[in-house]
This record gives sequence, structure tokens and C-alpha cells, in this order.
Amino acid sequence: MDKSVRLNWVDAAKGISILLVVMMYAAYGAGEATQGVGALHYIIGFATPFRMPEFFLISGLFLANVINRPWGKFADRRAVHYLYFYLLWAVIHIGLKVGLASGDPVMAAQSIAFAAIQPYGVLWFIYVLALTSIAAKVLMELRLPHWLVFAGAAALNMAEINTSSYAVDQFARYFVFFYSGYAFAPAIFKIVEKAMSAPRLATAGLVAWALVNAYFVFTPGALTETGLAFTPSFVAEPGHFTMGLAEAASVQFVLALVGTVALCVGAGLLSQINFMGWLSYIGKHSLVIYVAFVLPLGFSRIALVKLDLLTDTTALSVVTMVIAIILPLMAHWLVEKIGFGKFLFNRPSWFALPAKPSKSDHSIKFGAPAE
Repeated sequence: MDKSVRLNWVDAAKGISILLVVMMYAAYGAGEATQGVGALHYIIGFATPFRMPEFFLISGLFLANVINRPWGKFADRRAVHYLYFYLLWAVIHIGLKVGLASGDPVMAAQSIAFAAIQPYGVLWFIYVLALTSIAAKVLMELRLPHWLVFAGAAALNMAEINTSSYAVDQFARYFVFFYSGYAFAPAIFKIVEKAMSAPRLATAGLVAWALVNAYFVFTPGALTETGLAFTPSFVAEPGHFTMGLAEAASVQFVLALVGTVALCVGAGLLSQINFMGWLSYIGKHSLVIYVAFVLPLGFSRIALVKLDLLTDTTALSVVTMVIAIILPLMAHWLVEKIGFGKFLFNRPSWFALPAKPSKSDHSIKFGAPAE
């Protein structure tokens, strides 16, 4: 497959993933503000099994390009790179949401210090992404076979570990998907390539998958303390969605694996449609959106609710979601245009390990192939 075509579908997959992430926060935030449930709650419910696993799988797809580098270069590109943006944006988020809101600089400083050991808010993904990269490198150097690591990571996922460390819990839950992207990248690229060459058959397969996924998500049967007990139905609440049969750890794991591949196939098909280029554009700038979206999302929701401009849950969800996606992209464009504030989206050359890569490799990227 041509490299540009390959990157287009990867970017489209990242675009779908970031849209789903922003959609979840927009839907739950609007739901809690209006005490209602809107249409986006059900879309998020459908995507719950594979929404975050897809982000991790995509991040691991090109790991093979860099994992054999010396530790210094690898850690700089796959750990320090992400930790820079985590630390920077954690300070920005906490400064605006805690410092300004409470007017208590001491509390803000304490929150920033705590963020070093306990991932802050939505930024947890970037924090854990650095950990998964380091873990994959260690396991590679130990020469453990892919099947053994995958089996262990899958068991870790289904164990539903719950500790006092959010980083540990999320690592346990998502490492298997990151590692799957790395270990099974050739197979994933081959599946997508074949799907793109047979779009009708691939579309039929996606419809079948969607029906199966919906069945497990929306069919009664929630996991309780006594085991799998049937309940009246799935539960869509203003700030949370509880799945049906898919709540069982083993079922959710399988749905996540199948769903991530299905989303890649869907991205491959969408990338072939000319007017869907915007999706790949969003995907290319997915981390730009990820680090910043909660700020315009929260402020716009508060303003719209207080001014009583929107009271419908679905309408409020959609409007704030669009704002949360567009404003970070506009900020990024403006920074690139005027040349001021580039440190927000480009890692400075001084924030690197001694064995640093080229300066051009410091821009804010997510899951892109490294040279």
C-alpha cells in the first residue's frame, strides 16, 4: 500500500477516536448540566468498548519503527516527548480550573505537584502512553514472545485492577491494546488494505460487527457483585453509561479488540472518500485537540447554560463538542501563523535527553511514524 494512503487511514482512525473522546465529555457534561440524557449518550454507549482501546492501538502501530533505537533516543521520542506536553498542559489546566476558580494559588501548586504522580483529568492518556512505551521497550529487550506478552496483558486487562494509583489502573487496562498495535501491526495493515480494495464486502462486515456490538452493549445483563445478573436494561445516565452484557470483563475485552480493528477498517473506507478529508485533518492534530479541548468545552457549556441559550441536552452536547474541537485547531493555526506560543504545541529542543532526535521531531504528534 502507498505510504500516503496508509497514513491517511491512520489519521482518519485517529480523527474518529478524538471525536469520540470529545463527544463523551461533551455528552456527560451537558447531561449533568441539564440533568438529562441526549442522543450522544447512546452513541458513546455504543463506542464504549473500543473508544479508548483504539487510541492506544493506533499509538502502537508504528512502535516497531523506533523500538530498536538506543534507550536515550527511544525514551526521548516515546516518553519525554509525551511527558513534556502532559506537564505543560497539566499546569495550564490546573492554573485555569483550580487557580482561577478557587483563587487559591497554594491549592493550585499542590494540585500541580500531585499531578506528577497521579495523572490529572483527561491528560491521563498522555501520561499512561509514556508508560506503555517504556514497558514495551523493556519487554522487547527481554526477548519475550509476542504471544506471551499479549496473554499476560490480556489477563491484566480482564483482572479489572483497582488500586489507589490511577496510572497503574489505566496501564493495566490499556497496555494490551497498545501492545497489540505494535505486535500485530502487519496484520492490521493487511486487513485494512484488503478492506479498502473490497469496500462493499468490508461495509457489509462493518454492519454485521455494529449489530453484534450493539447487541452486547444494549442487551440487559450487568456485572454485579454476585456475578452476571440480568437487569431491566443498560443504563444511560446524565454523566455515565452502563453497558448491558458488555460490562462483563471478558466480553468487553473481545468487543474492544474486534472494535478497534473494525474502526481501522471503517477509517480505511472513509479515507477513500474525497469530502472526508477533514477527518484525516482532525486526526493529524488529534493530540492538539486532546490536550486543550476540555477548556473551551467547559467554559462554553457554563456560558450557554448560565445565559439560558441552550437547555436541550443533545443540542448543548453537539454545540459544545463542535466548539471544543474547533477552538484548539484555531489556536494551533494562530500559533503557527504568528510564531508566538509555539511551545504549546511543539516541544522545545532544550526539553530533550542528551541523545536527542532532530528538531523537526519535536512537534506535537500522536501515533505518527517516526523517522
